[in-house]
Amino acid sequence: MAALLWVVIPHGDPAPTVVSDRGAATRSYRGPARLIGAAGDIACDPANRFFGKDPAAVGNCHADATAALLKRADVDRVLALGDNQYEAATLADYRASYARSWGTLKSITYPVAGNHEYYTRGAAAYFQYFGHVAGKPGQGWYSFDVGAWHLVALNSNCNDVGCFAGSDQERWLRDDLAAHETKCTLAFWHSPLFSSGPEAENRSVRPLWNVLYAAGVDVVLNGHNHNYERFAPQDPVGRLDATRGIREFVVGTGGDNLQGFPNVHPNSEVRIRDTFGVLLMRLETNGYEWRFTPELPNGPTDAGSAACH
Repeated sequence: MAALLWVVIPHGDPAPTVVSDRGAATRSYRGPARLIGAAGDIACDPANRFFGKDPAAVGNCHADATAALLKRADVDRVLALGDNQYEAATLADYRASYARSWGTLKSITYPVAGNHEYYTRGAAAYFQYFGHVAGKPGQGWYSFDVGAWHLVALNSNCNDVGCFAGSDQERWLRDDLAAHETKCTLAFWHSPLFSSGPEAENRSVRPLWNVLYAAGVDVVLNGHNHNYERFAPQDPVGRLDATRGIREFVVGTGGDNLQGFPNVHPNSEVRIRDTFGVLLMRLETNGYEWRFTPELPNGPTDAGSAACH
C-alpha cells in the first residue's frame, strides 16, 4: 500500500454551499485535495459526573481531546456523525457541552442527527443549534460538495422521518445523486446498517443503501456504536463486492464513552475499542486516503487508501 501523505492544505477555496433543492448542479472543481475529519457520539451530558474534569476521566467525556485532534490536523470540514450531544440534547446541553469542544469548529461543521437528538421532540434543539446547515427541520437531509467530492447527509431516525423505499428521504436521495454525478461520493448518517458493536444494526436504512449502491457511492460514515470499525466494500445485504461495494466506517469515538465488539461481522476488517479519536480522510480527485487518529499519540490506528468507483 502506498505511503499516505498528510500535507496541510490551506482553506483557499470557497465554502461549499448546502444543496437542499432537487436538480441543483454540482460545481466543477480543479483545486487541491481536501481534508475532512469525522466522528460521532461526542459531547457528554453536562450533568455527567465526569463532565469538565481536567484531566479527563478514563473512558468518559473526552470531546475536548477529539476537538483538539481536528484542530491540529487543520481539517477543511468536520462531519459530526450524530449523538453529538448527550443525554437529551437540549439547547442548554448543546450550549454547555458541545459548544465548548466541537462547537469551536461549528463554522466548518456539517452534522447529522442521532437518536439522542430526538430525545428532544423533533430534534428541535439540534436544528436550532446548527441552523440551516443541518437541513430543514422535520427532514435533516442535505448535500454539499467538498473539493471534487459530493457529500450526502442523511437522517437514520427512520421512525421519525422515514427511510423506506418511496419515502420523501429516499426519493430526495435518488434525485440528488442523479443531479450530482461526481466521480467520488460519500454519504454519512448516525446509525449504521453494519456493525460489530453492542448497538443493534439499523436495517431500516437498507433502502437508502440500495440507492447509494446503485449510484456507485464510495464511502459511508456512521457512528452510534462507541468504537471504531472499518468494513470491506459491501453490497446492501452485506456481501463482499470489490468492484462496486461501499466501504463503511463506524466512528463513534468522538468523546462520550467507549464500547466493545460483542458480535464481529464477517466483513469487519479493523476494530478499535479502547481509544477516543477521529477519522481523517483526504479527498482526492479520483480516490481517498483515511487515517484513524487516536487521542493518545501511541494509541491504535488504522490507515489506507482506495480509488473511487
